[in-house]
Amino acid sequence: MKVSELKARTPVDEIELEITSKGEIRKWANEKGSGTVCNCAGKDETGEVSLSLWNEQTDQVNEGDKIKISNGYCSEFRGQIQLGTGKQGTLEVLK
Repeated sequence: MKVSELKARTPVDEIELEITSKGEIRKWANEKGSGTVCNCAGKDETGEVSLSLWNEQTDQVNEGDKIKISNGYCSEFRGQIQLGTGKQGTLEVLK
């Protein structure tokens, strides 16, 4: 799948991206638990997309890394498409 094919509220079988920017890692907490979250931007040859990293993913990924998300999910936040691994997905940093 490519960035240009992403649609809000749909699953993403597999996508490979290069991380172009990584925001500040923030702490979160609610009644279900706590952890860390970080917003990034990733691109392929068709465009760029916002990406949410959760918990251990925030330490795995750095600017310039190439990553693969499998079984991910595309959501929408404040009118912008946002990609993440969702509950079932995985993130792999490619060598």
